[in-house]
Amino acid sequence: MEAYRDQYATLFNNGRNVVVLAVSVDPDTTLASWARDASFPLLFGSDPGSVVGRRYAAYDEKNKVDDRSLYVIGPDGRVAYHTRPFRQMAADAYTELAAVVDRLSPPAEHETQ
Repeated sequence: MEAYRDQYATLFNNGRNVVVLAVSVDPDTTLASWARDASFPLLFGSDPGSVVGRRYAAYDEKNKVDDRSLYVIGPDGRVAYHTRPFRQMAADAYTELAAVVDRLSPPAEHETQ
C-alpha cells in the first residue's frame, strides 16, 4: 500500500477522476488509524468476513485470506483491468497500472507538459 501512496500522483493522476479503494480483512478501526497515521490519499474498506473477497474471486479458501487482487473499474462501471495476484514487488506492474489509468482517465493537458 505504501507504493500506491508514494506513487499516487503518477499512478492515479493525483486522484483526478480516479477513486482508489483498498479492501482489507482488517477491522475498520484498525484500517482508519493506520491509514490516517501513514497519510494515505486513498480510501479503505473493511471486509472482515471476506464477503467482497469471495464475490470478486479474491478469497483464498485454502489459506483463509484475501489475495492481492487489483481491479480497475472504468467510467462505464465495468472491470477494465484485473490482475491476480498483483505483483507488488515488480516495477512493471506499476507501469502497467498507470497506463490503464491513463487510458481510462487521461492526465490533464498541463500535467503532461
